[in-house]
Amino acid sequence: MARTQRSRLTTKPTGGVYHTASSRGKREYERAGAPTLTGLGEHHIVLEKKKFGHYQTKVLRADSVNLFDPKTKKYSKAVIKIVAENKANANFVRRNILTKGAIIDTDKGKAKITSRPGQSGSLTAVLV
Repeated sequence: MARTQRSRLTTKPTGGVYHTASSRGKREYERAGAPTLTGLGEHHIVLEKKKFGHYQTKVLRADSVNLFDPKTKKYSKAVIKIVAENKANANFVRRNILTKGAIIDTDKGKAKITSRPGQSGSLTAVLV
């Protein structure tokens, strides 16, 4: 089954059904992309072509992170050791998948990822 992002729900707030929207099928412009699932490994970035000539940068693998220290108010580069916890999915911890909100172990301590690596093209975190 194809993954889609429809613009309108197929049911009304009253419980009725929009017959034209539900029976017309899926359109190519409603197509949703597969999840990126950024993992640990040698840094690898991909450009994905979107509509109207736009491009989206995605991080497929990362081995380092731009780490913000709230005490000194400075950024530094840190090496990622392992994913400690991830509230998005418990299996992401086992597979070392990086998402926004994941807690990672770095060489400078534990940090929380604040960027969306599968959509923003960079990896930033705040020291916890």
